[in-house]
Amino acid sequence: MSATQTPAAPKARTEARIDLYISKAKPFAQPILIHLRELVHKACPNVVETIKWSRPFFEYKGVILANMSAFNEHCSFGFWGEEIGAVLREANVVQDGGMGSLGRITSVKDLPSNKQMLDFLRQATAFVDNGQYTSPIAARNKVVKAPKPPVDELPREFAVALKANKKASTVFAAFSPSCKREYIEWIADAKRAETRDKRIATAVEWIAEGKQRNWKYQNC
Repeated sequence: MSATQTPAAPKARTEARIDLYISKAKPFAQPILIHLRELVHKACPNVVETIKWSRPFFEYKGVILANMSAFNEHCSFGFWGEEIGAVLREANVVQDGGMGSLGRITSVKDLPSNKQMLDFLRQATAFVDNGQYTSPIAARNKVVKAPKPPVDELPREFAVALKANKKASTVFAAFSPSCKREYIEWIADAKRAETRDKRIATAVEWIAEGKQRNWKYQNC
């Protein structure tokens, strides 16, 4: 190569299964899928193609960057990562009506401009590079536990019943916070009024005897 020659761009690493997927798509869908695929590779030359859940996916550094799908009457393209999702919402490009981020795509004209798409894809890869990528699956599966109520927030009926039984009230006041909480949550979890009233009566009886909620198995 002479000093004046420009080095050739690295060849995109394509997946034969995605070639096959595109070839089997409806005629209207093929140019859309080809265009999206080219944009992904242009924005992220190191992207890796694969097939997941029977549709094309693009991975970068071991995480999903985006995916695309073809249906009978439209295509979809989805960006992955909670962070890029926020960028897309702020840019007002997220569309409903499709599986992906951009809604129902029936032609290349339905997509944001090439410049916008490349910017979004490059931002998505930057989030991965910076360690800011949060998988949407992990986000959906994350269980957010509701904060436990303070132990002094007794259900009203339980508070009345305790007040009516001086011994139970005294014993309950001396219980540890964890022992109090066991009774409070047991009563609060009752779905029916009859069940709640029965649990309150049992709780007051046990407490008056100095017993915790699970007294058969452990001691306060």
